[in-house]
This record gives sequence, structure tokens and C-alpha cells, in this order.
Amino acid sequence: MIDYKELRTVKQLAAEAPFVTESKLRWWIFHAETNGMAPALIKIGGRVYIDRSEFNKWLEGQRMAPKSQNQAA
Repeated sequence: MIDYKELRTVKQLAAEAPFVTESKLRWWIFHAETNGMAPALIKIGGRVYIDRSEFNKWLEGQRMAPKSQNQAA
């Protein structure tokens, strides 16, 4: 179930996550079907909203190597 409190616009998410620009988010959204980000997106009319929880899951899946249980923080 979607928690509306977790939905963000591109601008809102870019403001919360300064490591990513609005342009980069829009590029990821444009290629969402091929990069696996589609489950994090909700489209209503012409607006696209990003489910922050699903975005974080997608982002975690982009690690170049699995996170080890033994790694020091």
C-alpha cells in the first residue's frame, strides 16, 4: 500500500537528496522501464511522483557489490 506521506515530486526529492540533481532524476525517470526504477514511480495525469521508500530500495539495488555483514561502518 502506498503511504502518501512518502510521495515526492522531482523537485522535492532533489532538495532532500543533494547528491542527485533534478536533471539526473528526470533522466532516471525517462529510462525507468530499463533501469528498474519503475516500481518507485506513480503517474497521475501528467504528474510523476516518486515513492521515497521504493526509491531507496531501488538505490540500494544499485550498489556495485553487495554490502557485507562483516564490513565496518
